[in-house]
Amino acid sequence: MRILVVGAGATGGYFGARLAQAGQDVTFLLREKRALAVQKDGLTVHSPHGDFHLQPAVVQASQLTGAYDLILLTVKSFGLDAAIKDIAPVVGENTLVMPVLNGMKHMETLSQRFGEHALIGGLCKINATLDADGHIHQMTPLHQIIYGELSGEKTERILKVDQAFQSAGIDAILSETIISDLWEKWLLLSSFGAITCTMRGNIGQVASAPGGTEFAQAIVSEALTTMKAFGYAERAAAVAKVREAVTDKNSPQTSSMYRDMTQGYPIEADQIIGDLVERATRVGISIPLLQAAYTHLCVYQKNRE
Repeated sequence: MRILVVGAGATGGYFGARLAQAGQDVTFLLREKRALAVQKDGLTVHSPHGDFHLQPAVVQASQLTGAYDLILLTVKSFGLDAAIKDIAPVVGENTLVMPVLNGMKHMETLSQRFGEHALIGGLCKINATLDADGHIHQMTPLHQIIYGELSGEKTERILKVDQAFQSAGIDAILSETIISDLWEKWLLLSSFGAITCTMRGNIGQVASAPGGTEFAQAIVSEALTTMKAFGYAERAAAVAKVREAVTDKNSPQTSSMYRDMTQGYPIEADQIIGDLVERATRVGISIPLLQAAYTHLCVYQKNRE
């Protein structure tokens, strides 16, 4: 497969590098500064599974030619519009677009632009960061990527995608329930984000504080009620795992949004929390805690400007 990886941050860089290391035909689409750095120094990955370095193929948007078989979108949600503009010329009749973004709004955006037939669902579970030199550091052994047809079918095209990821030495999972998987990832992200950002602490600290577990459970309930109104068919075991995770008094976990806030970085407030607030408002569901969390995040964003 001819694969285009859009973005070489910690997530896209890691999974794209693993595919390239396995001999897949991978090209990275990067902005000028990152493109020049990777062309000069290559990609370096520090991992519990072994460190490695490679010189991948790199292009900037103006250099793209020919349709790709698979486009792996790994940009932040606030970079999606620019990424869509960049990839549009190389999305052919048979191109598959696999976004690995947070929330669900991007699925609607991409479907409207390229048609639902061009989309496959994707999500990943990895704890990785970029250092000041642009090196990728995988912090724990977990490196899971999950993908599937939106219909749940095992089509010929998704089996080709599966074959590519299976070759890459990662925990690759072909899912027949990718839409449910995406809803549940969003439930976890929005709950963790709202809890840790609003209370400015990790899960264990919040859960151990007076009223902390009740607050966390209420956040999950608000998000869950909203998601069910928009088509999520609740899977009890998955929701129970989220509720258990957000009330663990010994948990040191935070959220990527909280970590970004503490470092003064841009955050995905609109995509992770704001979209839930907008959806709830649209159908008349009251979610006061998530609304307060979103207001808090918007104040942070305004102060960054």
